[in-house]
This record gives sequence, structure tokens and C-alpha cells, in this order.
Amino acid sequence: MSEQFTLVGLSDSAEPHLDPAAIEAIRAARIFAGGERHREIVSALLPSGSRWITIAPPIDEALSQLAGADDPVVVFASGDPFFYGFGATLRKRFPGASIQSFPSFHSLQMLAQRCLMPYQSMRHASLTGRSWEELDCALIAGERLIGVLTDTRKTPPEVVRRLLDFGYSGYRMVVGESLGGQSERVTRCTLDEAAGMEFGRLNCLILEATELPKRWFGIPENLFDGLPGRPNMITKMPFRLAALAALELGRARTFWDVGFCTGSVAIEARLRFPGLAVTAFEKRPECDALLEKNARRFGAPGIAKVMGDFLEQDHCALCGSDGVDAVFIGGHGDRLDEVFDVVASHLAPGGRVVMNAVRETSAEAFAARAVRHGMELAEPLKLAVGEHNPVTVMKAVKLNP
Repeated sequence: MSEQFTLVGLSDSAEPHLDPAAIEAIRAARIFAGGERHREIVSALLPSGSRWITIAPPIDEALSQLAGADDPVVVFASGDPFFYGFGATLRKRFPGASIQSFPSFHSLQMLAQRCLMPYQSMRHASLTGRSWEELDCALIAGERLIGVLTDTRKTPPEVVRRLLDFGYSGYRMVVGESLGGQSERVTRCTLDEAAGMEFGRLNCLILEATELPKRWFGIPENLFDGLPGRPNMITKMPFRLAALAALELGRARTFWDVGFCTGSVAIEARLRFPGLAVTAFEKRPECDALLEKNARRFGAPGIAKVMGDFLEQDHCALCGSDGVDAVFIGGHGDRLDEVFDVVASHLAPGGRVVMNAVRETSAEAFAARAVRHGMELAEPLKLAVGEHNPVTVMKAVKLNP
């Protein structure tokens, strides 16, 4: 195979303005690749008798054809091929390939230009075939300018619904459709206006903050919705912050909250560390709606919720081969030994497990289990706040092998 590629970025313009070197590469090539839309745009530039490899999901077939190409290939992509584009896929699939790139403005750059908007501080979030994670992180972090790449499912109205569901109403929206093409349209609107509008299939948007929500650091427990008749079934704010500090979430990628109840620990972790993947476990069905309601109240989207007995879950599927970095045991249903064993077996090297123990017997059981697993016990932290029962913050660290 040749493993020589020229990447050419296109807008939606029917008359693309290309670098002279890119035009020369097109004239010299016999094999081309890109989406059907790209083929329509450049059809007049392709030499007669040339071969076209269509890039469409799933892209394994296209990559196989590219791997079998005996001559250099010109690959057309949207905007900048290395901005959430095919360039990264090409580099990953052919790490030793010779690649030359001729980018054009990507869609968010074009939209900012149309609005005469300085965009050096813009946070980018792609929803194209992806989860809400990047947008959620940007919202939680309080970004004032967020550029969003959409798709046919996560459309501008769906983005509006996501924002409003979690209390992020202080944004205006600018939507760009078919930028560079004959049907180009730029729409400035409020979130409420965008929720009722229809947009073309090819669009992107920019969110501009007008008012950011309050950023919490230590949410008072009386602000959470709790279990009826059981107001004390929540990790109190000072104990919650002490546990989160012990978990060292600033250097964690993944976090499990076992026995989330109201969701206070998971929500606080999510708000303080937006890039953290938070998974919350609970077996009591009445807590399902509690987490949803509290997460929306405090603007904490993106918490993965697992209902049912923690011990019966597919833990390997939940944490992958890398293991989980930090675990808070908020509830164990008098089965601490079993819960601890599962946690210990799925902790990553250097991973931390923390529990707030009210009873001395619980602290002793935690310590005994940690020793059994060869983990390093931290000095217990004993806290007493007001009229609440004293709590001992227990922490164990899984040693590197």
C-alpha cells in the first residue's frame, strides 16, 4: 500500500477555494475519498477515470479500502480535518503514513466569523456521534462561550432541552446552517425561541452566557430533596467534603458512589470535578427519582446511575480494564465485607476507597478488610459537627503491584 494521504478541508461552498498545492495534489491523484456531500462539491475537479472511496459510518470498510490503495490518496473532509475530523482517525489507523493537510475554516470558526465574534476563549464540545459529556463539562465549568458540533439526534432544540433540564438557562444561542453554502443561514435566538425552531441537517451552534448559575462548593444538606420521614439519610456537608478530599478526586478519572441515596456525594463530586466520570449505585427504587431531581436542581448532568444491588452488577463492564480510581462507600446494607471485596478487586493501582463510619464497629471492619487486601490505611479522621453523631473518615489505598 502507498500510505500517502493528502487531506483537503472543504466548506459547504459549491465553488471551494483551495490552496494551489492542494489543487496540484488533486490533479496528480487517481484515488479520492470523502463523504457523498464532499464528492458533490469537488466532482468537477476530479480527473476522469478516478476512483472514489466513500467515507460513511461505520468507517471500517472505508479504512480497509484506504489500506489497500496502491497510489497516493486525496481525502476530502469538512473544515479542518484535525478538528474532530477524519485526520485523527487517519493518523490512528496509519501511524506511519505520510500525511499532508490543507485545512479550511471549521464550522465553528466560520460561525464566529459570521457573527464578528472573538473566539479565542471558546470551549468546544462535539455531540456528533458522541455523548453529552463534553457539553456537560463545559456547562459545569461555567464556560461563557461554548461552540457545539451537533448531529441529527442532538439538534439545537435537544441542546436547549439539555440546558434547561439542568438549570442552565442563562445562555443565548447562535445557530449556523450550511455555512459556506448557498442555503447558509445564521440565527441568533434565545433558548426558548430555539426550542421551537427547525434547523437544517448541517448545523452547528455557539452558546453565549448572559448569566451563569451559582457554583456550589459544599451544598447544605437541607437544600437536597431527601427520603420522606428520613431527613438524616444524607451525608452531611462537612463530612461530605472531608470524604471528597480524602478521595483525591483531582487526580482521578473515574469515581463510584456506592449507596448514593439523595445523590449528595455524587453531585458534589460532579460539580467540583467536571471531567470526572461519576457512577452512582443504589438499590432502593425510591432513590432513583431523588438523584434525578437533585442533579437537576444543582446543575449536575452526566452522572451515570446504576439501580439495583451493587454486588450483582457487572463491575468489569462499568470500570473497564483500567479499574476505578476512587470509591465512596455511602451505604452497604450491613454487607461491608462483601462490598469492600468487590471494590478492592476493581480499584486501579493507587486507587482510594473512603467510608464515613458512624459506628466504631464499622470503622474496625473497614480497617480489617483493607489489611486483608494488603491496602495502605490512612490515619482515621474523626469529625464532630454540632449535634450530629461523630463520624470517622476511613481511607484505604490500593498499593501498586
